[in-house]
Order: sequence, then structure tokens, then C-alpha cells
Amino acid sequence: MKESSVKITFAGNPLTLLGNEIKVGDKAPDFIAVGTGLTSVKLSDYAGKTVIIAAYPSVDTSVCAAQNRRFNAEVNQLRDVVVLSVSCDLPFAQSRFCAAEGLDNIVTISDHKDLDFGEKYGFVIKELRLLARGTVVIDKSGIVRYVEYVSEVTNEPDYDAALILVKDL
Repeated sequence: MKESSVKITFAGNPLTLLGNEIKVGDKAPDFIAVGTGLTSVKLSDYAGKTVIIAAYPSVDTSVCAAQNRRFNAEVNQLRDVVVLSVSCDLPFAQSRFCAAEGLDNIVTISDHKDLDFGEKYGFVIKELRLLARGTVVIDKSGIVRYVEYVSEVTNEPDYDAALILVKDL
């Protein structure tokens, strides 16, 4: 995998992102990940819908948990929108977290097996083999309309910027 030009840090220490940096205006690359029940999930399964991809390192951190809670709450107020919550956590951990938190509006998927999402969207943290935190919004035509690579992994994404754009689509 090639190194991205995007700069991020973890607790102030620089990290290296790998993969193809996705940009606004790009055709969203299809990817395959593992969903609940170990089923294959592809971006193309949601063709014709607005898709918010919420990437994060692990559900076992407070910031990642907050990110999932927020998107789970927000998607209820949006029409024809799906939130794909993607990390390298195993599907079992993602399901356990969502059940414990009562999160049933987001679709959790694991990129652990192949890092297909991470590589195609430039979210793989080389030093950790985890995904960086960020948000990608894809419109109903499959075009990337918003991208945020959160510069400090311990910070939450800019929910408002992504959600305002989604409401305008």
C-alpha cells in the first residue's frame, strides 16, 4: 500500500496513513467488509442511498463509542440515509458494543480481514493496522461529497459539517 499525504497524530505523535486518499468529487470505490453474522457487506449493497461512512479505530475507546452513539442518534432524523460504521474490530465486538449501547440504526462492518475499505479510502494507520477516524459522505449517485480525516485520532469528527451536507443532498 502506498503512503497518503494526509497527516494525522495520536496523542501528538505522528502516524502514517496508507492507501488511496479519497477526495470530494471522486466516484466512491466499492469495497467489501465483514458484517454481522460474518456476512459480506459491500458499499454497492447501498446503491441509490446517501451513505455516511463513519471510520474509527475501535469501539473499545470512549471517543469511538461517542462517535457511534452520535451517528446512531442522527440517522433517525435523516431520510434514505445509511450509516456504515467501519473499524478493524471483529464483528463480534461490534455487535456486542451495539447491543450493550442499544445502537440499532447504524450498520457496523469490520475491515479487519482485508483492509479493503481502509486501502481504497486511505484510512489505514500503518503503525497500528487500525483505521483512522474520519467521515465520508457519498451521495445517491455514488459520488464522494464530503471527506474528513480527523487530524488527531483522539478527537471526534466534525459531525455538524457532515450532517449539514447530508441534509442538503
